[in-house]
Amino acid sequence: MLEREIDIATTDGLMNTFITHPETEGPHPTVIFLMDAPGKREELHDMARRIASVGYYVMLPNLYYRRAREWATTGTQENREILFSHMNSLSNHMVIEDIKALLHSSSQDLYARTGPVGCVGYCMSGPFAFAAASELGHTIKAAASFHGIRLLTDEPDSPHLGAAHIKGEVYIGCAQTDEWAPTEMIEKLEQHLLDSGACYRVEWYPGTEHGFVFPLREGKYNKQAAERHWERLFDLFKRRL
Repeated sequence: MLEREIDIATTDGLMNTFITHPETEGPHPTVIFLMDAPGKREELHDMARRIASVGYYVMLPNLYYRRAREWATTGTQENREILFSHMNSLSNHMVIEDIKALLHSSSQDLYARTGPVGCVGYCMSGPFAFAAASELGHTIKAAASFHGIRLLTDEPDSPHLGAAHIKGEVYIGCAQTDEWAPTEMIEKLEQHLLDSGACYRVEWYPGTEHGFVFPLREGKYNKQAAERHWERLFDLFKRRL
């Protein structure tokens, strides 16, 4: 496996990005890994490595680069307030522009294959992956959201509004108990996806809570469900990329 950190130029600055991929048998399909609210960190680097190990060119950007190059949560109230400030500073439009910069960068790397691209988002980035599938449907052919928040809102940029423009496939993995993604929202989203004609799958993970895929999320990590999440993600990418 090969890995490196690079700075990718965007319209708003330099976005530090972790890249990992197999050393041989390339070029490989690109997968964009969008971080959760606690930020780009070694736990996510390890998850990116797992995706790369089965044959993908994985890009994990720091979506908070406009505010902080390096940032990590500590669990204090002050840090929690900073976390929400960082998280709420982002919009679907901003992240779509960041994804465009990522795609431009990967198009110039001999290790990255041209063609269909995958995207996966966790928690706060679930709606970003969803929005990417509709706004960049010509490129993003496989998108997944796991315990994603704000997938259907009353805001004019709610990602569900572009569902009819999805040209690939979207997978929505939901925790059984999730205050950030209540059952009512997911049920409305599933009906909207059905009416839109999009290719999608919504799946519930019994006995789980928000954040169940992260190994270091104490009290939330559910190994059995997390392994199922990997199975679903790899199946989606294998079929679509």
